[in-house]
Amino acid sequence: MRVLLSAYDSRGGVEPLVGLAVRLQELGAEVRVCAPPDEEFAKRLVGVGVEMVPTGQSVRDLVTGKIPPSPGGVPRRAAELVAAFYDNVSAAAEGCDVLVATGLVPAVAGVKAVAEKLGVRYVYASYQPVSLPSPHHPPMPRPGRPLPADVTDNRELWDRDVEDAQAVFGEAVNTHRASIGLPPVDNVRDHVFTDRPWLAADPVLAPWQQPADLGVVQTGAWVLPDERPLPAGLTAFLDAGTPPVYVGFGSIPMRDPEGVARATIEAIRAQGRRAVLSRGWADLALIDDQDDCFVVGEVNHQALFRRAAAVVHHGGAGTTTTATWAGVPQVVVPQGADQPYFAGRVAELGIGAAHDGPTPAFASLSAALETALAPGTRARATAVAAAFRADGAAVAAKLLLDAAG
Repeated sequence: MRVLLSAYDSRGGVEPLVGLAVRLQELGAEVRVCAPPDEEFAKRLVGVGVEMVPTGQSVRDLVTGKIPPSPGGVPRRAAELVAAFYDNVSAAAEGCDVLVATGLVPAVAGVKAVAEKLGVRYVYASYQPVSLPSPHHPPMPRPGRPLPADVTDNRELWDRDVEDAQAVFGEAVNTHRASIGLPPVDNVRDHVFTDRPWLAADPVLAPWQQPADLGVVQTGAWVLPDERPLPAGLTAFLDAGTPPVYVGFGSIPMRDPEGVARATIEAIRAQGRRAVLSRGWADLALIDDQDDCFVVGEVNHQALFRRAAAVVHHGGAGTTTTATWAGVPQVVVPQGADQPYFAGRVAELGIGAAHDGPTPAFASLSAALETALAPGTRARATAVAAAFRADGAAVAAKLLLDAAG
């Protein structure tokens, strides 16, 4: 059996495909992954023996502004993504039995078009429930289309989301479909989601609520035990004192990285704690040369989080999932998209605190850290970690093989 997995996303959106790919290979499947051409993605996939097909532009360069905005803005980028994923997936999907797509709608639409042309099974997967239509939560705003402040009914908001998604992506998707001989679609969102999307999220951390209109298949999070050792310098720092507080914002380019680093380190020191600062795409750096702080680049988060007193992060699905699995208390400083949802879930579960607003300040972060570092929060985080379903990738792999016969 041959399976192609695809994502146009940041590291947190590509990492789950690593877990699924490995589990598929263990069941005897041949696997390829179409993902952005960022070096860290390729290195991670090669490290587990999975072939990667670079597709689209560098996500990091786009997010950090190294690639200038295109003249046509979002519509132009959408058209480029549809074409890039259609072309690359078409070339890589020869002999494939199933295509699995996640990430941005235009990229997913390109994969869906390949599945139609080849007549093979197609699965759309989301890493969080809030991107899927449900009466229990509102949609996330589309680019340039804020949610109307005077509408509070979730069903009405999701009806409007159909119109918003069509307005933002419809022309790009349908122009490409016409060029390859496929009919137009008048509901791009539901076209790519299908009526039976998969939810690759832990059912305790991010449950799918019934009743709902979609037949969602919740597999559990696609995680893979990471056996990579921590760097020697980091290990020496961890061994030299009490568990530190980790601070990292992943693929988020913070507006004032120096101010963020200062506020977080000073708040951590006020709690009598040491700190590990992750550079991330914000390029965070230490504020002085004191020996109670250490800065890291790309490391094994699973191993590091298990040695931390708490984790301060942006609330992306990947980082929140890893921290929850590690049983470490969290402070979520949400920046947008699905991150406010995960901040709320962390607070509701009692495994950490949701920071008020996207910009950490000394006072606000200190208050959140007091909650996260309380003994009761650690006990609750340990209990939730014990209930975490770590077999989601294996469940999804078996479902794909069974469906393909």
